[in-house]
Amino acid sequence: MLRKVKKIFELEALTGILLLIATSLALIIANSGYFSNYQNFFEIIIPINLPAIGIVKDLSLTDWINDFLMAIFFLLVGLELKEELLSGELSSINRASLPLICAVGGVIFPALIFYLCNIKNPQNLSGIAIPCATDIAFAYGVICLFGKKIPKSLKVFIVSLAIFDDLIAIVIIAIFYSTNIEIIYLLWALIILGILAILNLQQISKLIFYVVLGIALWLMILKSGIHASLAGVLLAIFIPRQQDCLKSLIKLIAPLVNYLILPIFAFANSAVVLNNFDLSILSESLFLGIVLGLFFGKQIGIMLTAYLAVKFKICKLPRCPKNGEVNWVEFYGVAILTGIGFTMSFFIGNLAFNEEIILEEIKLAVLIASALSAMWGILVIFFTVVLHQKPVDKIH
Repeated sequence: MLRKVKKIFELEALTGILLLIATSLALIIANSGYFSNYQNFFEIIIPINLPAIGIVKDLSLTDWINDFLMAIFFLLVGLELKEELLSGELSSINRASLPLICAVGGVIFPALIFYLCNIKNPQNLSGIAIPCATDIAFAYGVICLFGKKIPKSLKVFIVSLAIFDDLIAIVIIAIFYSTNIEIIYLLWALIILGILAILNLQQISKLIFYVVLGIALWLMILKSGIHASLAGVLLAIFIPRQQDCLKSLIKLIAPLVNYLILPIFAFANSAVVLNNFDLSILSESLFLGIVLGLFFGKQIGIMLTAYLAVKFKICKLPRCPKNGEVNWVEFYGVAILTGIGFTMSFFIGNLAFNEEIILEEIKLAVLIASALSAMWGILVIFFTVVLHQKPVDKIH
């Protein structure tokens, strides 16, 4: 189990590096003479033409990335969460309760701060979920800078919390960012889910059945008006554990998602033309809501809910076998890193707004908040953990 956890951690750390490279390239291109080529490339239309089932839709390359490739990302999120809940680090109520409770607090408080910043600008409130999710790869990549000086239990905590708040974000997307619902296609999606449930109950472990039905489910949800990324999580629910079907699918798609899909998403969605902004942006309510929500909202929400959960003995802080529970300052350092938003923040921003200048403002706010969270988190962890040279549990 420890070897497996170590491999997952190494995968997340490398993904963080690839995301950083992809983001940097997008920013460089956006502020160069090649930006128009970049935009034209991602506006290439690749249509879906299936008139026999009533699905004819023009999708740009960006749409395919945000709708189809991100559905695969959410499939992986759902599979990893399912495995951890069934047989992994979250398989007991005691283990799962702290990251789940903190994830809820880490969603509510950023949303509340965003709301307070934008209460006088109701046109911005559709972006209330933008500062609510943590980027797993980037946050874990920062923790990996400290190697074995960070207890494994804290690493498991931040990955688990990020998975939970991604799941909460998916629910938010399904409820608040779906438009023009077409009931007939929603009914077809329910029929496909019924078939998936039967396959699961019959313990059918042939992955090809789930792949074919998963694509059909994605098409029906896409046409129904609910955001198509939801198909990934719904499919994950019905992947069976028998004959290592669940583990096999995770092993199959994890490298694809971490090494290809997430960097592509970052490259396609991180371009910000810096010349479009000046210092006046610091007073913009949308910008402030995102920056303050991610940087302050995440850490306040997580620390407050964790403190209350521990005080009322609902759960305990993560443990370090040689030293008992981690202390609150160490826990705070990790809580700060949850303010590193990225993938989900950009994703929700694209759903909430259509104007290019607003999207660029959102991207800049997310990047600044993430950078602040990373730098402050590194400083806190360095001065509370590294300088004390505190021994921690090793990953073998």
